[in-house]
Amino acid sequence: MQKITEVTGKGIAVRGNDMDTDRIIPARFMKEVTFTNMGKYAFYDERFDEKGSKKTHPFNDEKFGKASILIVNKNFGCGSSREHAPQSLMRWGIKAIIGESFADIFEGNCSMMGLPTATSKKETIDELMAFVENYPDEDIKVDIQNGKIELDSTGFEIHMNHSIKKLLVEGTWDTTSMMLEAKGEIKKTMSGLPYTHNF
Repeated sequence: MQKITEVTGKGIAVRGNDMDTDRIIPARFMKEVTFTNMGKYAFYDERFDEKGSKKTHPFNDEKFGKASILIVNKNFGCGSSREHAPQSLMRWGIKAIIGESFADIFEGNCSMMGLPTATSKKETIDELMAFVENYPDEDIKVDIQNGKIELDSTGFEIHMNHSIKKLLVEGTWDTTSMMLEAKGEIKKTMSGLPYTHNF
């Protein structure tokens, strides 16, 4: 199992409170059978007009093309419970999200994908946003295990849901892989249960 104790990468900021899942990925793109192409739909209506021409948006800016640490504001991922929202961000290239706060279901969906979400106070988020906008080529280190984020020579405190942090650090966030690895034990247990003999 993959333990996720830290994530290092370049940053990108998407400003705005109450960024709901329909803005992260419009509902019409949920018809796809797999999540494979979801990355190209991230913030689609924020990035393109009705004719498909690009709007001004950080995800369209070439200077943020290698970014993997997303900085956001308050109540990010609110609205529906669609897993497609964090899937689209992860498949665009995002490996961690730092914000003022997150919607609970969105945060839970991220954790099941091994996509860390951490919070910090507004003043810290403002400073992080300004930094990544001014220095897009500088790396940011998200230290999950020790609860801090480091950029340049400065460190900031971050907070994570204790249960989610435990899953990431211990490498037990991927429950599907865990079940596949334990399929021998599962079959053995099933064979001893009278109500599973027909399976």
